Amino acid sequence: MLHAHDMPFGARLLPGGGARCRLWAPAAKSAEVAWGRAAGAVTELVPAQPAGGGWWECDLPLANAGELYQWRIDGELAVPDPASRANPQGPHAPSQLVDPLDFPWDEDWAGRPWHETVLYELHLGTFTPEGTFLAAAGRLQELADLGVTAIELMPVSAFPGRFGWGYDGVLPFAPHPAYGTPAELKYLVQAAHRLGLMVFMDVVYNHFGPDGNYLHAYAPAFFSKTASSPWGAAINFDGPDSQRVREFFIHNALYWVEEFRIDGLRLDAVHAIIDTSRPDVLEQLSAAVRGATAGRHVHLVLENENNHYHRLAPEPMAERYDGQWNDDFHHALHVALTGETHGYYHDYGSGVEPLELLGRSLSHGMVFEDSRRKPGGARETVAHTPPQPLTALVNFAHNHDQVGNRARGERLSQLVPPAAALLPTLLALLTPAIPMLFQGEECGAEQPFLYFADWDGELRDAVRAGRKREFAHAGDDLPDPCSAATFEASRPDCASATGSRGRAWQELVHSALAARARWITPRQALLDHGKHTHQRVGATGLAVQWRYTDGQMLALELNLGPEPLAVPAQHLGPVEAETVFSYRRPAEVEAGVWPAWSVRWTLGTEITL
Repeated sequence: MLHAHDMPFGARLLPGGGARCRLWAPAAKSAEVAWGRAAGAVTELVPAQPAGGGWWECDLPLANAGELYQWRIDGELAVPDPASRANPQGPHAPSQLVDPLDFPWDEDWAGRPWHETVLYELHLGTFTPEGTFLAAAGRLQELADLGVTAIELMPVSAFPGRFGWGYDGVLPFAPHPAYGTPAELKYLVQAAHRLGLMVFMDVVYNHFGPDGNYLHAYAPAFFSKTASSPWGAAINFDGPDSQRVREFFIHNALYWVEEFRIDGLRLDAVHAIIDTSRPDVLEQLSAAVRGATAGRHVHLVLENENNHYHRLAPEPMAERYDGQWNDDFHHALHVALTGETHGYYHDYGSGVEPLELLGRSLSHGMVFEDSRRKPGGARETVAHTPPQPLTALVNFAHNHDQVGNRARGERLSQLVPPAAALLPTLLALLTPAIPMLFQGEECGAEQPFLYFADWDGELRDAVRAGRKREFAHAGDDLPDPCSAATFEASRPDCASATGSRGRAWQELVHSALAARARWITPRQALLDHGKHTHQRVGATGLAVQWRYTDGQMLALELNLGPEPLAVPAQHLGPVEAETVFSYRRPAEVEAGVWPAWSVRWTLGTEITL
C-alpha cells in the first residue's frame, strides 16, 4: 500500500517525469528555482511564472527524486522550500526532491481506540545513543512489553544545528536530518504498528523558530500584525491573506497522518494561537483530519493552558479534540509533594490546599479555567455542565516541559523522599484519564532532561544570558544550554538502571500497566461522568471514588505523607472489593492505618447507605 498527501505547496514529482515546484510568495517580484543533477549541488536556474494569488510555479522536466532544489527570490535571496519534504543539509541549504510513494506500507493497521492509549513521550535525539529514527525503532519492543501502547515524538521537523528540543522548527514538513530521512521515519512508524504501538507526533503551529525562517522576506502575510507569541512573531490565522496560512498548517497535519500514517497529533501551546474567526483554525484542522482519516483511529490532543473544555469531546468529532494534557493534575501533585509554589505552581499552593486540588483533578479533571478569574486575577475552580469526561485528559507526573524547564532538569522523582519517588508515576498510570510516561521514567532514570539548543552567534549569546537571568537564584554553575555536553547529559540510561532499584521500578511500572489493562481500560465506556467524588483524610490522606454505570466503583486510598495515617473505620470505598494495585500497602497492615507514602486501588460494588 502506498500513501502520499496531495497539497498545493512544495514540490511534487510528475507522473510523466520531472517535477513541479510551487511557492506562495506574495511579496516576491520574481522567483526562480535552482536545481542540479550533481549530488550536493544546485547549478541550473529555471524561471518561475506567477500563477495568481501570490503563487509562483516552475516545472523541472528532467528532475528526479533525490536531487536538490532551492528557490531564489528577486534574483538575490536563496531559500529552502518552506514545504520541503527533506532538507538533508539543514534549513539554510537546498531542499531535496522526495518520492512519497517510495515506501510500501502494511495494509492491516487501522490504529487503536483512544481509551487504550498509554503514551510514552520521547525525544528522538536523546532516546538512544545514536539519536536516530532507526535506533529508536530498535527500542520499541521493550516499550510494548512494558505495556505502552503509543509513543509520542517531540517535534521532529527540521531546525538549524545538530541538537534541540524541536519546538523552534522552521521547515514543518521535513524531518530533522540528524534524525534520519523521511523513509527512515516511515520505517519507525511501521515498526511501531507491527508491535501494536501507535505513533503520536508533537506539532508546533503557534510560531516559527528564530533561525532559518525566511518567510518574512517573501511571505510576510504568514505573521500577524496585531498579535505576538512568547517565542516570536505570532502566526496570522485571522488577518488579511490568512486563508493561505491556515491551509499551510492544515495541510501539514494532513501530511503527517496521511503520508506518514501518524496515529495522533499533539498540538503544542494552542493558547498562543490567536484566531477570532469562525470556525477558527483549530476547529478547521480537526474537521479536515476527521474527514481525511475515516476508518482509522487518528487522535488529536491539545496543550492548552487556558483549558477550554469546550474543545474536547468524549468521542471523535469534527472540530473537536480527543484529549488535552492535564497540567492541573501535574501541578497539584508537584506542589503537594514538594511544596514549591513559584512559576508554574503559583496557583496551586497559594491560599489553597494542594491535596484538595489534586483530589478535584482526580475526580473531576480540570481544576481551573483561565477564561473565568476572580477579581484580582486569581484563577478559580470551575464546574462544567455537562461534566468533563476524565478520558479526555492526559495525566502525567513528568514531561519535557516540567522537567526540562527547571534550572538543572531534575525529575519529580528526584525532588521527593526516596520512599515517595514512584508514587507520582503510579498516580498518573492508574486513573480513568489517559496516562503518559516520559522517557526514562519507566526505570527511575536519574539523568536530567535539560534545555538544549545548538544556536550560534548572537542568538546563542542571548539564550545563554536569558537562562542566567531566569535562574539567577540557582547559582552560577548552570548547564550551558548551547553545549553538546548538556545535550549528551540528557540521555536517560535505563541500561545502567537495571540494578536492583531499576529492575524493581520497571517491574512495578509494568505491573501497574498490566493492572490498568485488566481493570481500568475495559471499563472506560462505563464511567459515570459527574458522579466521581473525593475526600480529604487527615492531613496527608486522600480518598477518590470513580463510579461506573453498572454500580461498580474504582477507589483510591492515598497517604501522601511520611507518617502512617489513622483512618476512620467507615470510609467511602467499595464492598466486596478486589485489589487492583497497591504500593507500600501490605495486606497484613493494621486495620484503619494507611502506611506512609502508600496507595491502594480497589474495585467493587459501591456502598449504599
